Amino acid sequence: MLIITIKQGKEKSILAGDPWIYVSAIDKVEGKPAERNKPGATAIVQSSSRQFLARAAYSARSQIAARVWTLREDQPVDHALIKGRVQASVARRADALRDADPQALVQLVDGEKDGLPGLLVHGHGGAAGYLVCQFNAGGVDLWKVPVVQALIKATGCPNVYERADPLLRKGEGLPLTPGALAGDEPPKRLTVREGGRLLPMDIRTGFIYPR
Repeated sequence: MLIITIKQGKEKSILAGDPWIYVSAIDKVEGKPAERNKPGATAIVQSSSRQFLARAAYSARSQIAARVWTLREDQPVDHALIKGRVQASVARRADALRDADPQALVQLVDGEKDGLPGLLVHGHGGAAGYLVCQFNAGGVDLWKVPVVQALIKATGCPNVYERADPLLRKGEGLPLTPGALAGDEPPKRLTVREGGRLLPMDIRTGFIYPR
């Protein structure tokens, strides 16, 4: 387990609920080199007086050096936590998902707002359609399997695709790995409703075709 020690006075923003810990706020990181160099490795965050502050995902190459999972010392970062948060995120949007136009892109997970830093998930076409995930931080990337399992269970949609943002993933020290994570890959061209417009889009990349 990594231990991140925060500079004196820099713990205030963490205790206030800021989910991001920048490199400039960190005094030192202790732990085995293999763990320090693994994007998204779970770390205990402590104050300069060694008081527990949080558990966070640490990424040495990112300017956002750590992203907070939990402020509770008694809450481990494990499959149950990740799956529970994914399922809760989808449940909070159950009404919007049920009432949405099947051609709309519906957001199901919104990163830090849902306690899943760096994870974005959109659905298209309901249970018979596709889920598109973006793992934009090392922490959620390490928990990709339970995320996908929880999404399939919560939505009933078997087709899960990973969209890879080159800029964000390279900034986290992550490889570019777009592709189907479960079921079928979306077709290159689908009709997507945005507002009152119907647009031809490649939901794998977000590219909108010229009309």
